[in-house]
Amino acid sequence: MKKSFLQLHIAVLLAGFTGVLGGLITMNEGLIVWYRLLITAVTLWALFYATRKLQRIPLKDILQLFGIGFISSLHWVFFYAAVKYGNVSIALVCLSVVSFFSSVLEPLINRVKINRMELLFGLMNVLGIWLIFHFDSTYKLGIALGLMAAFFGALFPILLKLKIARINMQTVLCWQITGGFITLSLVMPFYLKAFPVASIVPSLSDFLWLLVLAWVCSVIAFQFSMNALKKLSAFTVNLSYSMEPVYGILMAFFLFKENQVLNNGFYLGTAVIFSTLALHTIWLKRKHRKNSKWAAVGSK
Repeated sequence: MKKSFLQLHIAVLLAGFTGVLGGLITMNEGLIVWYRLLITAVTLWALFYATRKLQRIPLKDILQLFGIGFISSLHWVFFYAAVKYGNVSIALVCLSVVSFFSSVLEPLINRVKINRMELLFGLMNVLGIWLIFHFDSTYKLGIALGLMAAFFGALFPILLKLKIARINMQTVLCWQITGGFITLSLVMPFYLKAFPVASIVPSLSDFLWLLVLAWVCSVIAFQFSMNALKKLSAFTVNLSYSMEPVYGILMAFFLFKENQVLNNGFYLGTAVIFSTLALHTIWLKRKHRKNSKWAAVGSK
């Protein structure tokens, strides 16, 4: 059990490190995501084919996973754009608004009643973002891009959840990543025409960081999460991932000294968001405990 908890928190820490890598890699956001998807897709196909963990699935499911992959690639493009046009801390804080978008999108897509408590926590996160923007408009473009990343970041897991119910996660992940790479490749010529670069070939340092992003923060982090899920509940895993922006912001403060350029508005808004995170965590734990209690009663 201790090993599973350790692997889980390493996975969460690596997820937080992806934002830092966006600041370390000098390529633009589109190329960062394109190379990440390419390296990750090749690695996952080789790994899961060798271990015989891939399922045969209908063409309809493959095409749907391609669409979901494109949405997830947009999430990452907007996220790294927020890093480039804002900073790591701004991009990570904006991801907290995923909870607001999820509280609205999931009921609409699954045609269920909106959970008022989840909507309330989501709106509190929106308030935190508004406080940051209100006190400092310097990062308004970064915040706008971060909010778009949050929207797509809320959308693709909802769609993906419907597939995981029928197809194993390894197969879903391979086709999703591959679909993201192929669909993004179709868009890249237009993207690079709109945002031209001197070279599409990464420098040696960028290539090494891209390998870290793809192999360590994607493939290894996924494996750790999968191993943790074998021993821990999905509730525990999801709750632990709420620490991702905390880890990422602390790393950004340490590596890029971002705490020296952020004003009081950022800290006020972030305090509201982290307080909401704490309250949401307490509410989820109580809800989980209550559900477990009723399940135990019902089984008697």
